[in-house]
Amino acid sequence: MRFVARMAELDEIGRLTESAAKGRGGAVLVLGEAGIGKSALIEAAMGTLGTWLILRADGTEFERELPYAAVHQMCAPVLEHRAALPEPQRLALESVFGLGPGVASSPLLFHLAVLSLLNELARQRPVLCVVDDAQWIDASSRQVLTFVARRIAAERIAMVFAARDAGTVSDLADLPHLPLAGLSDSDARTLLSATVSHKLDDEVLDRLLAESHGNPLALVEFAHEIGPLGLPDVRDRPRTGVVDTLEAQFVRRLRGLSPQARSLVVLAAAEPVGDLGLLGRAARILGQDPADLAAAEDADLVVLGPRLRFRHPLVRAAAYGSATAGERRRAHAALAEATDPRIDPDRRAWHRAHAVADGDEDAAAELERSADRARHRGGFAAAAAFLERAGHLTPDPARQGGRLLAAAKLRLQAGAPAESRELVRQAERRPLDARDRVTGRLLRARIDFHVARSPEATSALVDAAVDLEPDLARETYLEAFASFMFNDNLPGRLRRLAVRVREQAPRRHPARPVDLLLDALLDQVLLPAREAVPSMRRAVAAFREASASPTASPWWMELVCQMAMDLSDAEAMEELANRQVELARRQGAFALLPQALRYQAIAGTALGRFDDADASLGEARAVDEAAGTAGLAGAELVLTTWRGDADRYRELQETLRSRVGPFELVAEFYATAVLRNGLGDYAAALDAALAAQRRQQAGSYVIWHLDGELVEAAARTGRHDEAAMAMERIDAVARMHPTPWAIATRQRARALLASGAEAEALYRDAVERLAESAVRVFHARARLTFGEWLRREGRRAEARVELRAAHEMLSAIGSRAFADRAARELLATGERPRRDGTNPLDELTGQERLIAGKVAAGATSKEVAATLFLSPRTIDAHLRNTYRKLDISSRRQLRTFFS
Repeated sequence: MRFVARMAELDEIGRLTESAAKGRGGAVLVLGEAGIGKSALIEAAMGTLGTWLILRADGTEFERELPYAAVHQMCAPVLEHRAALPEPQRLALESVFGLGPGVASSPLLFHLAVLSLLNELARQRPVLCVVDDAQWIDASSRQVLTFVARRIAAERIAMVFAARDAGTVSDLADLPHLPLAGLSDSDARTLLSATVSHKLDDEVLDRLLAESHGNPLALVEFAHEIGPLGLPDVRDRPRTGVVDTLEAQFVRRLRGLSPQARSLVVLAAAEPVGDLGLLGRAARILGQDPADLAAAEDADLVVLGPRLRFRHPLVRAAAYGSATAGERRRAHAALAEATDPRIDPDRRAWHRAHAVADGDEDAAAELERSADRARHRGGFAAAAAFLERAGHLTPDPARQGGRLLAAAKLRLQAGAPAESRELVRQAERRPLDARDRVTGRLLRARIDFHVARSPEATSALVDAAVDLEPDLARETYLEAFASFMFNDNLPGRLRRLAVRVREQAPRRHPARPVDLLLDALLDQVLLPAREAVPSMRRAVAAFREASASPTASPWWMELVCQMAMDLSDAEAMEELANRQVELARRQGAFALLPQALRYQAIAGTALGRFDDADASLGEARAVDEAAGTAGLAGAELVLTTWRGDADRYRELQETLRSRVGPFELVAEFYATAVLRNGLGDYAAALDAALAAQRRQQAGSYVIWHLDGELVEAAARTGRHDEAAMAMERIDAVARMHPTPWAIATRQRARALLASGAEAEALYRDAVERLAESAVRVFHARARLTFGEWLRREGRRAEARVELRAAHEMLSAIGSRAFADRAARELLATGERPRRDGTNPLDELTGQERLIAGKVAAGATSKEVAATLFLSPRTIDAHLRNTYRKLDISSRRQLRTFFS
């Protein structure tokens, strides 16, 4: 049928594909009710693309829970091109699609593999990816396709999604929308003139236009019922919506088929891929002739080609929905038997699950194996769906409860606490053994904990852990305590929680690294610093030793990295931060990687490597964006304040106030004190530091390096007495763990409060010790405060030496506020500080600077692409922009800007 109307919308898609053909890819979301013409519009657009490669997937309600079903539909015809992918991506692709060994891989690695596969195809010719009925595609596929859609700006790839309502595809809601409304009367008449072979009576035509509400499918289908004299049954139709009327009409047409043909259409409706070979095998299992499908094609219900396609999704819905329960079960049973378990075990299990009416342990066990495969691939939502169905098919009520609890745990891991709670409720209505009852209580507590993070939820989680076996109990205590530790909005509650945990989890011998970490965290809150430091040192040492293994777990290491910072142990801090990132990358622990990168950024900040810290934050944001998760702002807040960027600091504060998360509240006190000290607003710095100290006195955790900021602010405001508690802890760390950084921190703090020869000796000692340490920014600040002291003592020539060195170091690091403070002091000595030259890298965007830094360090475009979850072509596009802005032409020249 000739495509009429929708010319503006067709032009819109044409502009998208024309741009993609030139290497500027993009995506669009076509929206409108069923029958409004989304599929016809897309088909018309596809008809203009000539030599393009067109890949498509159609969502179906039946497969909404089958993991990666839509992506498999789209990629199946081109999987032979996977050989060109990097090996980790190829293995991930083969594992998910059952083409190779079931190696463990993260979802993000699979997402990147799909992107890379499409990029390889686009090197040969432009690619159009079409996803119809996107509201029905499985969650795993939607995540992959959303990931790809956001990364094709430099590719010869266009993507067109079609859905009934934007609310049903929230992942895609930020794509450009192309809404389709009903046709105007003029366009509707044009469509009817192309559809109906005889002239319609004006009254009948007006009635038809009114009844269809401009819905093109309704117009065409209702026209099938019309004779030259009118629409005899229109008054008998129920006054329901257009979509319901259409579906009812398709049901009537289906009932006009022979029983054999109708049975085959039901079979096809239960097999969303449209594999004619599979349908043929299943038909023969039912004792039917696949050739009878020709009758459905003659009735304009299906289209037979390389794949079977329904004329419209409503036809599939009508066929499946109008079948009896027994007819549907027989169809699924035949499809299960016809599906090769070696090639597609999960779809076979899913069909088999829909083929049984009562309990069936074999079917349940097969679903459980599918759940294990999905979980192995990181598909928690899909694994939960398999297990939930397995639970309902399990004949034994006790085992049924266990499977439902396992499904509830996976639903929680997939970020669906409400569904998880409902599954726990269902499980607890079954006869559970003692172990499962404990599991149910723990899950309820975890759900409340993840939803509210409240003191009550944390307390319930700790209570639920009492009955667990010791190792799991202590890890549960660690999870609860560590999360609440950084998010304690009301002082005092953390100490009470620490007391309870200590009572329920006494020190254990021999202790694992995680046991030592829990003990050390509790000690930090419950004991004076001099008594807490030994257990902190043991925890840090244990994790450093354990992390040396390539198979070491990267979990919890960010807490140990923070502990190393509290101990002023620069070597341990840097080693743990870098090692956690390395392990998380190697093991594909992408859920942990963003936080690991943020701690690497905090360590880089302390080391005075602000550009490295910025790169780590950029990569963390890339992982968050790829995974669709919200990133934490604490690490960026710390870096921003060390840079002295007050405007950006205020923006981040607003973010924190709208969404306070782990580490953020604690970071804000520390960052505020650093910023205000840098700007010379010592009273405000002292207020922030004292507010944190009061929280610490009440039993909350604070970053111990806040003590140095407090002492400096107290000394500058003449309120020396306020520094007593901070000095006590600084002294305890230096005596119990005498690293160069810890001793220098004590010497500098003492010098700030001292006078005369004693102050000079302390300053010189601090500067010399920090020169031996890797923490450059603290070394620069020590020289700054020493220079300030010398100027106040009237020793201008000596002061200039220290202040000049501090200014140069702080300027090179990028600590602008402290550098400006040094410049003001230099001016006061009579020397004008050397003006900083402009940095050409400031012309780059954050993404360009991040990519340029990685390339300058020796990474290839493919390596950078894999790290940032982008395509190599996108990396090269950013590099071309970078070369143009820096007026260079090679990677070798780029290295000079980062040397």
